[in-house]
Amino acid sequence: MTTGWQHLGARGRAWRLVHAAWSVAQLGCLAYMWRSVATRRRDRRLYASVAFVLVEGGALLAGRGDCPMARVQEQWGDPVPFFELIFPRRAAKAAVPVLAVVTGVALIGVVFRKPGLVARA
Repeated sequence: MTTGWQHLGARGRAWRLVHAAWSVAQLGCLAYMWRSVATRRRDRRLYASVAFVLVEGGALLAGRGDCPMARVQEQWGDPVPFFELIFPRRAAKAAVPVLAVVTGVALIGVVFRKPGLVARA
């Protein structure tokens, strides 16, 4: 199932752009969480990243592993799940569980890998 950009209406196009921006922000938050775990640093940006990722996790739980906006997305003329725009169907189905594990491990690192001493110059 493929719906090219040229076949989408205004709402479908807008949704894809918003969803893409949301996904990039999520990945940025995840990367920042891993960086904070590796460097043992804690700051407001880390806590904002954790909160943003937890909002996504809650939405995925509400949608039982699927985007809870999928029905709205279809109504707006875009029946293609977001990850299927990037990956083959099988890989797209695996993306959410894989990212959930990667995120879960990062959250465990944030909780259990306590901040270290930071040398100030």
